[in-house]
Amino acid sequence: MAENVFDTLMNRGYIAQVTHEEDVRRYLSQPGAIFYIGFDPTADSLHVGHFIQMMVMAHLQRAGHRPIVLLGGGTGMVGDPSGRSDLRQVLDEDTIKANVTRFREQMKILIEFGDSKALMVDNADWLCQLNYITFLRDIGSQFSVNRMLAAECFKQRLEKGLSFLEFNYMLMQSYDFLVLYQRYGCRLQLGGDDQWSNILAGVDLVRRKEQAEAYGMTFQLLTTKAGVKMGKTAGGALWLDREKTPPFDFYQYWRNIDDADVINCLKLLTFVSLDEIRAMAALKDEAINDVKKRLAWEVTAIVHGKEAADQAAEQAAALFSGDGRSDTMPTSRLEAADLAAKPLLDLLLEAGFIPSKGEGRRLMQQNGLYLNGQPLNDVTYCLTGDDFSSGEAVVRKGKKAFYRFMIG
Repeated sequence: MAENVFDTLMNRGYIAQVTHEEDVRRYLSQPGAIFYIGFDPTADSLHVGHFIQMMVMAHLQRAGHRPIVLLGGGTGMVGDPSGRSDLRQVLDEDTIKANVTRFREQMKILIEFGDSKALMVDNADWLCQLNYITFLRDIGSQFSVNRMLAAECFKQRLEKGLSFLEFNYMLMQSYDFLVLYQRYGCRLQLGGDDQWSNILAGVDLVRRKEQAEAYGMTFQLLTTKAGVKMGKTAGGALWLDREKTPPFDFYQYWRNIDDADVINCLKLLTFVSLDEIRAMAALKDEAINDVKKRLAWEVTAIVHGKEAADQAAEQAAALFSGDGRSDTMPTSRLEAADLAAKPLLDLLLEAGFIPSKGEGRRLMQQNGLYLNGQPLNDVTYCLTGDDFSSGEAVVRKGKKAFYRFMIG
């Protein structure tokens, strides 16, 4: 008998809280259960925190259930106060639409869309059409202000001040659940554990308005063993967009995580079997490095494809075994006639190898930027034919980051 996907999620460590555990287990025992997760488009890319949610959806879809990806084109105009101590920036409509478009494409990494498969909807389609008086009468009347103020998602904001705009967020997210139940028969809302209060409110609204069974389940946030949220780098969030976090940097993040976190990450971020993961958990000392390489390859392959994962692994091996030169390092090609057209610093900025010319100058001052192994200290330096005597000009930033220029 096939394992219930609820047990799969439990055994891999995803599940944090469930409203009606036995009912949810039963709901997921037969294929065809409809569930949803919401994603507010507050940035132009998904990040590794969203990736956990995408993995949950993928496990459920592979078990025969139907995901609804709810993009928050409407709620994104308000901002979710959950887990925040300050007011979330309110985005304009054009920015939100652009972010929604990016999310749609990135979701396809793990979720299969199409007839009778996963569905993607935008809550702007119904929230932006609401009549305020009608909404207050039909939906607002179902909420107790006292209960809302006691919700965990509002507590930390009350001292600093909670705007009425944000106070409406719980009503809007709950209304999403009601609409998805009415239109698609969706009975299960999922989300990160910081969404527990909002999910409880949505479950309660569906049960009150429709006298129907509705459930909620949250999953663990991605944290280290010490409880610190993972997915932050020196440059900010660990993005799924290769332009914001290149595949090699993405690979290296997982390759360099703490030994104590690698097994949990294998369970949550890959499809490696639990039997294989248990065998890896018994490894010690130097063998843990091989487990980290496996984790880094698996996650990078899911997000960026197997070819990018292979290239990142090759480049990492070259970095730690020699001078960092490898066929897979990021590369730009230049025309010989254009070498003197722009300073090297400008070329590195255009390639995304440095975030700004100011940072490039700072690196030069601190001997942190090298060309073919020699320190760079001239901010106006332009590449010449002599720099390509070996067929390539390789720039190193710090100890581990490399970029290559080639002619033609």
